[in-house]
Amino acid sequence: MAQHDTHRQAPVHQLIPLVIFGLSLSSFLAISYTFCIIGYLLFPQLPISHSSLAIVLPGFDLLSWKTFFLGLAESFAWGWYVTLVFVPLYNFFASRRG
Repeated sequence: MAQHDTHRQAPVHQLIPLVIFGLSLSSFLAISYTFCIIGYLLFPQLPISHSSLAIVLPGFDLLSWKTFFLGLAESFAWGWYVTLVFVPLYNFFASRRG
């Protein structure tokens, strides 16, 4: 007769590496921002308010090279902001659960 393990181990939670997550999220937001601007330039007639980007990107104004790069830098910075708040919180709670 086979023995059954009556002790279940709690699942091991992987911790999120800060730098990898930060670079990935920041790059994702910068690429998404760039696609948004390209979409505006290619299809300006679409009923999408690109000026709403100014809500989360201070100083952004459609559209000059200066404000494009400002928005790009701010998009990248938002990724790091989210990373620096989210990853330590996630890792803290994940490490306490196991």
